[in-house]
Amino acid sequence: MGTLYLVRHGQASFGADDYDRLSPLGQRQSQRLGAYFASRGLRFDAVLTGTLRRHAQTWEGMANGALWGEAAPIAQPHPGLDEYDSHALIRALPPQDLPPPGTPEGYRQHFRLLRDALAQWMAGVIDPEGMPSWNAFAARVRAVLEDVRTTHSGNVLIVSSGGPIATAATLVLSAPAETMIELNMRLRNTAVSEFTFNARHHRLLTWNTLPHLDGADAEWVSYA
Repeated sequence: MGTLYLVRHGQASFGADDYDRLSPLGQRQSQRLGAYFASRGLRFDAVLTGTLRRHAQTWEGMANGALWGEAAPIAQPHPGLDEYDSHALIRALPPQDLPPPGTPEGYRQHFRLLRDALAQWMAGVIDPEGMPSWNAFAARVRAVLEDVRTTHSGNVLIVSSGGPIATAATLVLSAPAETMIELNMRLRNTAVSEFTFNARHHRLLTWNTLPHLDGADAEWVSYA
């Protein structure tokens, strides 16, 4: 029996020209998570990440926070753990007037549109440019889970994004595809979820926890 730890990346740079990098808060969140794992004596037999910069930076922050140095496992980048393109999804919807970006209303509208676009993508109503179909996206996540089950044992870490992690939970629970949207939207930065696994299956153990932020101020908790 092994344990798969799925960690969503630290806070990225939402609203900036380059979203795919950690904010200063995201860096601190990642380091604090690594320090927490080290304090519990937790080590990983394998580390898988997506290929995005925020995934690599989160793992780097965790390793630095844990003070593992050269003893840190070498992360294996896997494109099956990359996030969907939220902007491509929203662009695939009919054009509409939007509030200014960077404002509270603009932020809320972005996620309202994203929910709608995800549902239409899953139903095959829209075909966002440069993106796989929903079925292909889910199949890539399923392939990563199968690789973990058949190749690894002990403690395995995945550092990824909300979409792949929520999809993994949806697959493990055999839940309707739309479940992914609700799981995805509430997943917090550097949240830890756990699956137990053996050669036959995964089982959900915990979801969206922040043990490393217990006692921290509220501004440590973020979603984007």
